[in-house]
This record gives sequence, structure tokens and C-alpha cells, in this order.
Amino acid sequence: MEVTIISQGLDLMLYGMGTVFAFLTLLVGITHAMSASVNKWAAADVETASDQKSPDVTSVDSSIVTAIQGALDQHRGR
Repeated sequence: MEVTIISQGLDLMLYGMGTVFAFLTLLVGITHAMSASVNKWAAADVETASDQKSPDVTSVDSSIVTAIQGALDQHRGR
């Protein structure tokens, strides 16, 4: 029997879709494994980072606050 162009097209489509499905499945699996390993190793680093002190809050000069507020008012007024 003669192979038609439609059957060749369907074969090519199924081959392409299967290849994409296999690639995406592999990509999801590798991403999941990498995420699990990073979460495993990074958990210890997060605990040590939380021990650091945050810098003290300093007051801002009132003239700077006024200038920023004026710039915001001018921008919103457009």
C-alpha cells in the first residue's frame, strides 16, 4: 500500500510531539531534583544569615522629605 502525505505528516507530528514531551519531562525532573538539592544545602545558610543585625534606621532631613514629596506631587499631577 502506498503511504500518503497525510500519514507521513501524522507520523512526523507524533514523533515531534513525543520528542517534546520526553524533553519537557526530563527538564521537569532535573529541575525538581536541582530544587530539592538546593533547598537541602541552602537551609543551613538561611539560619546563619538571619543572625545578622539590620542597620539602625536613621532619620531623614525634613528638606529632603519635602523635595521628594514635591517631586511626587509634580509627577502625579501630569
